[in-house]
Amino acid sequence: MECSNFFAVDLGATSGRTILGTLCNRKMELKELTRFPNNIIETGEHFYWDILALYYEIIRGLKIVAQNKIKIQSIGIDTWGVDFALFGKDGALLRSPYSYRDPQTEDSQEEYFKKISKEEVYRITGIQFMNFNSLFQLDTLQRNECSALKVADKILFMPDALSYMLTKRMVTEYTIASTSQMLNPRSKRFEKSLLESINIYENQFANFVSPGTQIGVLTPEIQKITGLGPVPVIAVAGHDTASAVAAVPAKTSHFAYLSSGTWSLMGIEVKDAIINRQSYEKNFTNEGGIEGTTRFLKNICGMWLLERCRKEWEATTNYSYGELIDAALAAKPFQSLINPDAPCFANPDSMINTIRYYCTKTKQHEPQNHGEITRCIFDSLALRYKQVMGYLKDMSPFYIEVLHVIGGGSKNNLLNQFTSNAVGMPVIAGPSEGTAIGNIMIQAKAAGKVKDIVDMRSVISDNIELNRFEPQDSTLWENAYKMYIKKYREDI
Repeated sequence: MECSNFFAVDLGATSGRTILGTLCNRKMELKELTRFPNNIIETGEHFYWDILALYYEIIRGLKIVAQNKIKIQSIGIDTWGVDFALFGKDGALLRSPYSYRDPQTEDSQEEYFKKISKEEVYRITGIQFMNFNSLFQLDTLQRNECSALKVADKILFMPDALSYMLTKRMVTEYTIASTSQMLNPRSKRFEKSLLESINIYENQFANFVSPGTQIGVLTPEIQKITGLGPVPVIAVAGHDTASAVAAVPAKTSHFAYLSSGTWSLMGIEVKDAIINRQSYEKNFTNEGGIEGTTRFLKNICGMWLLERCRKEWEATTNYSYGELIDAALAAKPFQSLINPDAPCFANPDSMINTIRYYCTKTKQHEPQNHGEITRCIFDSLALRYKQVMGYLKDMSPFYIEVLHVIGGGSKNNLLNQFTSNAVGMPVIAGPSEGTAIGNIMIQAKAAGKVKDIVDMRSVISDNIELNRFEPQDSTLWENAYKMYIKKYREDI
């Protein structure tokens, strides 16, 4: 039996994992090796990522592989988007990378648009506007006279920075670069006028590579530390959503996807970027996918809402997800609705109090307990998904037949049913490990074990148990949507 093992590093905004993926004659198995927190470090009124801790955890996972005498074919790393690390001329890390939740970029867009208009930036990039996009982060660092940026020789996005720390080879992987709002999706290069506007030069980035490209092999130092040999490190789809979308087990191309986790990302897969007046007004984004595809999507604040509430509840009661779902089912539906993407929910001191504040400002019932708050979040997310799906239907070049839910949120059967009810179409849930599976299958493609994205998705579909949800209570949810639109606010 021909078997190949692949080592995936999947880093999200709150936690990370190392996973062993084994492919034997088109049968796939996953084994989680390690799981660890990805902590935001708050110091000096800034929020940072602990990149050295992430590097340490990758090494720890590789040591487990070596200790168990597992031969791995390659290594691939995916992370969240937009953030980057700065390196000096000697190749040394200059400082810990800022987190995209750092408050210094709160007014960054308004400052930047004094240079180049918002309309022109979107015309060039087709990227949705978020204050923490790399373009605005770098402009903010320039305005704040960041000492590290002044002497930076190279700017590496997070997965590329970690791959460099393993191989001493620098690359700029296309899908992660596409999140920066500096890349032109038509030329597939950084736009010179945007770089010039922030006093950044193209040679401060490494050469572009596509998903599936070998970056290098583990350095002699890391081979010694881990006990492994010169294992190749592959540039997978470095942006975790790109890896997740690669794992959508779709049978046809007429699908939408919802990558559900800390963030929810809803979109479609298209050949060419969709950049027009409507996509600009609705703030949709065009990010790179594998095999030259474009992920046309919109970011939606996802389970971040509930994760923050759970953290507050932990002080008194550590509610499990099962308990929260049961409590949500027992709560009255649609009595409290929020816009999950209202600015007030970005990073409040208290998510619970902020949800209550929003409901008070919009003259709704103020949710009192964990059941009512959880029900508010689930109802509101499903109705927000309906709103965004309506925009997608208007702009999609094809008829959308089904919504695939992937990621950790695909295990939430209650929210999946609510989503199907709200969007009025079948929902197929799974795989929950979409990002890791996409990461592994891109490595498998680089190794010649699968042919292309169609073959990848065929293997995934054959190996993953999927759950299907059909719309229910359509009139009830249509009426709820009308209430949601009345309470929808973007200025709270």
